[in-house]
Amino acid sequence: MSAPAKTEVETMKVHCDGGKGATGHPRVYLNLGNDNKVDCPYCGHQFVLKSGAKVSDAH
Repeated sequence: MSAPAKTEVETMKVHCDGGKGATGHPRVYLNLGNDNKVDCPYCGHQFVLKSGAKVSDAH
């Protein structure tokens, strides 16, 4: 079994749907939080804040 995927992002809020279309999982919205990273509770995909990303609280 391979390790879960990892994606560098430039926002504090992300979503994951498993990336496999109809065979994925329900879309979930995740917040990176204080650790600047989060793992999807369904598939384990890890989202990490990209080094040097300029994040604001604006929508």
